[in-house]
Amino acid sequence: MTIDFAPAPGWLAPHRRVYAIGDIHGCLAQLQALHTHIRADLAARPIAEPVLVHIGDYVDRGPDSRGVVALLAAGDPVAGLPTINLMGNHERTMLDALGGAGASMTDWMISGGKEALASWGGSHEAPRESWPGFIPPDHTAWLAALVHQHRIDGYVFAHAGVRPGVALDAQVPQDLLTIRNSFLYSEADHGAVIVHGHTPRGAPEVRHNRIGIDTGAVFGGELTCAVLEGDRVGFLQV
Repeated sequence: MTIDFAPAPGWLAPHRRVYAIGDIHGCLAQLQALHTHIRADLAARPIAEPVLVHIGDYVDRGPDSRGVVALLAAGDPVAGLPTINLMGNHERTMLDALGGAGASMTDWMISGGKEALASWGGSHEAPRESWPGFIPPDHTAWLAALVHQHRIDGYVFAHAGVRPGVALDAQVPQDLLTIRNSFLYSEADHGAVIVHGHTPRGAPEVRHNRIGIDTGAVFGGELTCAVLEGDRVGFLQV
């Protein structure tokens, strides 16, 4: 698959490349296909320090949340490629629901938790206190250990975005996981270009202060991977 590169709003050191994948939502087959394209690109264009970033929202709505979590929790899915896995708002809601928070239990079911729980062999009709028993402990532990943001050179990776006017090291998890309009419509310089998902669009969005890579795979769109290197950005999509 050929990558068409264009000028990027951020920068990476010459020896680095970042592959950043948008919201997955249980779309395991698309994720595996995208990983295959990344392997091929790395084989064709080796680089000293490549990194893979998954931007969050691995679960809910789609057909195989368990398969996605199992794949990523097992370790680097592209052999030899260091991987950073960010938390999305859907993982946070799932963890809160499994922890017994009543409102989060309802929220999880409304936002796609029925499909996610079913992928682990559970049912939303089962007693709510039984739900944690369907999720393997290593899967729950992996979800709980996900990070909220990660910086590489001129980019910060966060699931939803950042609060404009707040220092990057002072951002709160709620904003990193759920912010929308005040971030999406901001023209502010955030101190780094923010690579994010959370808000689905028909195509990747490249702005002077952010790159949006949620292209609605679970709604019939493509799963998108931003390829960042030097002062350029391109995209892989399946």
